[in-house]
Amino acid sequence: MHFIPASALALCLLLPTPAKSEDKPKQLVLISFDGAHDNVLWTKSREMARRNGAHFTYFLSCTFLMNHEQAKAYQGPGHRPGKSNVGFAHTDEEVRTRIANIWEAHQEGADISSHACGHFDGKNFTKADWTQEFGAAREALRDAWKNSGAAAEEPAGWQDFATHGVKGFRAPYLSTNDGLVAAEKEAGFVYDASLVTRGAMLPKTVDGIARFGLPLIPEGPDHRLVIGMDYNLYVRHSKGIEDPANSKTYEERSFGAYESAFKTQYDGDRIPLQLGFHFVEMNAGAYWRALDRFVSDVCHKPDVACVSYSEALPLIAGRATAASGL
Repeated sequence: MHFIPASALALCLLLPTPAKSEDKPKQLVLISFDGAHDNVLWTKSREMARRNGAHFTYFLSCTFLMNHEQAKAYQGPGHRPGKSNVGFAHTDEEVRTRIANIWEAHQEGADISSHACGHFDGKNFTKADWTQEFGAAREALRDAWKNSGAAAEEPAGWQDFATHGVKGFRAPYLSTNDGLVAAEKEAGFVYDASLVTRGAMLPKTVDGIARFGLPLIPEGPDHRLVIGMDYNLYVRHSKGIEDPANSKTYEERSFGAYESAFKTQYDGDRIPLQLGFHFVEMNAGAYWRALDRFVSDVCHKPDVACVSYSEALPLIAGRATAASGL
């Protein structure tokens, strides 16, 4: 028989009892994609989500619903007609494939949200400018089947979805200003995902809009902070220039950063973890491969939920209610 010394027993009694997993809220993981244009990556992301029981959020740039002819009618605030920083769709067939992906992803539980239209830096936009962009985006989505010559194929429910189902926004370049929230509220948005925070943080509600921020996460051998988004890793790793020879190294560094950021929250306070991506496979797909590995690892855990922003909102609200004891 082994006896525990009284001094050791006293020390054990003083130590805090580790929180049991069931005492903690679920760890939420929010994966999002900006642009949402490349149809090959639509297929890849949807397959990834289905395989792992995840629901992603897609921030759609609406110019990818316009062919060159339709683009002539689009004019972003302060820009000439037909101008877009990310281009337009090339053919009607491309648009039809894209909107079919959008609809199917919506049916599968994904969040289809707005990234405005021309991917302009809105730091100097007025409220009216933001409203103009939101209106153009809503109209482009609403009329996409008709404008691409496929009105007869439009799914039942598309009009309601396009008019009322887009509930979130992320600003291009994560560039915001004081007029944004008022315009979002007027447009019927319930959340914004344009901020950057020093580490994972719960969203703050401003004038009825839940404001989420992509976190700064430690990355690389020196654990320097970087925004948890593929483009920022791309700039960190290769100065924004393709370097396929080192793709595997960049994948490993990114996967390690995602896993470390997750572990910090999973073992700690379980603040929702947000990671952002683009429909571009930078550095020969390093960041998408790291994402696939990450999602495959964490989304199957019983106390983890890989959810869209819209799904996260009531879960976060429920967490706040439980914490208050109401």
